[in-house]
Amino acid sequence: MKRIPKKLTYLLVAVLILAGCKRILDVDTVSSIDSSSYWKAEGDVDGYMTGIYDDLRELMNSSYHFEDRGDAFVAGLEGSVTTAWEQNLNNQNAPSWLGHYNLIYHCNLLLKHTPGISFVQAAKKNRLMAEAMTVRAWTYFLLTKSWNNVPLVLDAIESDNYVMPSRSAPADVMAQIIKDLDAAIALFPEEGFVNKNRMSKPFAYALKADALLWKFKVQDGSNADLEAALDAVNKPLAQTTLLDSFALVFSTANKLNSEIVLGLRFMRDEKSDHYGSRMKPRDIFVASASNKADVPYAINGARSVYAPSPKIEATFNENPTDKRKAASIIRALNPNGTTIGVFDNKFRGTQFADDRFFDNDIILYRHGGLLLTKAEILAALNRPNEAITELNKVRKRANIGDYTGATTQVAVEKEVLKERSRELYFEFSRWHDLVRAHFHGTINIYTEVPNLAGKSVPLFFPIPRTQIDINKNLTQTEGYPN
Repeated sequence: MKRIPKKLTYLLVAVLILAGCKRILDVDTVSSIDSSSYWKAEGDVDGYMTGIYDDLRELMNSSYHFEDRGDAFVAGLEGSVTTAWEQNLNNQNAPSWLGHYNLIYHCNLLLKHTPGISFVQAAKKNRLMAEAMTVRAWTYFLLTKSWNNVPLVLDAIESDNYVMPSRSAPADVMAQIIKDLDAAIALFPEEGFVNKNRMSKPFAYALKADALLWKFKVQDGSNADLEAALDAVNKPLAQTTLLDSFALVFSTANKLNSEIVLGLRFMRDEKSDHYGSRMKPRDIFVASASNKADVPYAINGARSVYAPSPKIEATFNENPTDKRKAASIIRALNPNGTTIGVFDNKFRGTQFADDRFFDNDIILYRHGGLLLTKAEILAALNRPNEAITELNKVRKRANIGDYTGATTQVAVEKEVLKERSRELYFEFSRWHDLVRAHFHGTINIYTEVPNLAGKSVPLFFPIPRTQIDINKNLTQTEGYPN
């Protein structure tokens, strides 16, 4: 095989290195951009970071790795459900982690070249490096939650002289996540936010708390991890507030409000529709609905592939006064009162003169969810009364009153899990909440998720057989045949 051409676009390099597809290297140069001509000024770093955020948004704009395997969806009016939703995964239909590693590759490249570039303000340089470290930590956290043991690639690979990576132990991946976050926290110049569309110190702390909670429950961590998680989660809670109105949190007229820690930006004509469009009806399905004006339908873009499940509706219905249900789920009704379809109502987008466009930001963390993370940490520390205090803050906003059930550790942990399903419905939380609770022994996920009933499907994703054929250092996820 020829040596890698010196001049390659950064996109081509990323795809080649992380796909392991060396054949494409045998092509002529297609761009004059290379490291020697690009990484010269702070504008190069700033522009590159903008591209990283675009890749992050693309990665996050799908429910596949998150909600699809949970219990909050059923098949909708049109379109095909995924193999993840069907719990029918194998080495032939396995999802690819290429998008994750493409993003990591770009973070690695920025972190390699930025230290040698002069900036007018050192604070800006530090912030950009902290942002890249936090994106890398976030992406590795997504990877380990989905595939458990995954390759650790920390170098910016810029030639074909590299060793194909093997899968690292989950503990090693988690150690790198925490290392990146601690380094980022030290580098961020400000305690609060500069732009809530970008990574920040409060976000890094929120992610650290989330990661340490996962470490404790899934990777047999210690109480010291929980104590560190509790300290971390208090930091973003101090920088955000709980809005009085739950529905207002998701209004496109109120983006990046005081409850939000980070929202990935969406604007019409700047990005295709938000993932929420997959649970909205086209206009033709609700043309006869008596409440058509209230339904977030669209002429284009909307495809009701999924619908809110009877289980999530029943969970909301346990508290008839819960204000979150109407803000989360809507039924389109025939004039005789029968149901046409059930749809998401949380991410309604914006109604323009010609059509509705689903331009909600993708919320990665917010105050309401972090209160429940804190409650879960406190419950795991066997401090149930303190956990209930945090739980009740969310319940009060929802208008469902204080929790009055049993105060044993397990009872409170189960209640926090249920409250997360209501508060964070369709916010990419449910599947990983269930996995975390299953490994901790709080629930049995195989009886909790209808599509897992009677199956022995592994809870982590397989990798495609083609990746193992290319990279002999890879092994299949435990529980799947090669």
